[in-house]
Amino acid sequence: MAKRAAGFLIFRRVCERIEYLMLQASYGQHHWSPPKGHVDPGEDDFKTALRETTEESGYVAADLQVFKNQTRTLEYKVKGHDKAVVYWLAELINPSKEVKLSDEHQDLKWLERDDAIQIAGYEDFAAMVRHFDDKIKQDYDQL
Repeated sequence: MAKRAAGFLIFRRVCERIEYLMLQASYGQHHWSPPKGHVDPGEDDFKTALRETTEESGYVAADLQVFKNQTRTLEYKVKGHDKAVVYWLAELINPSKEVKLSDEHQDLKWLERDDAIQIAGYEDFAAMVRHFDDKIKQDYDQL
């Protein structure tokens, strides 16, 4: 059975740009990803996404407009074990509110689509970001 994790792909609007929050892990390969984490026993995916986002970025539910009907699950292997990460699309309501990093991360960047894709380095992540980015730019009223 796959290890489950959950998080939010958080975006903000700055002038005419859409930027995505990417956090750099302070461990291992220092990979870049949105806020996410493992589902605890008795917790559902959405509660995990909220808890992990608060722990890793300082953003609470009131800081975000979460589009619950905009979700993607990425499935991949980590050290030979199956992992499934569900992401919801979420907009930072106040685009100037600063991130408060936890000790799990050493850096953060707000990046436009292609730069977020490049820094993450995974094709399934790239497909998810492109999908969500298209939704934001074309179908915002229907999110």
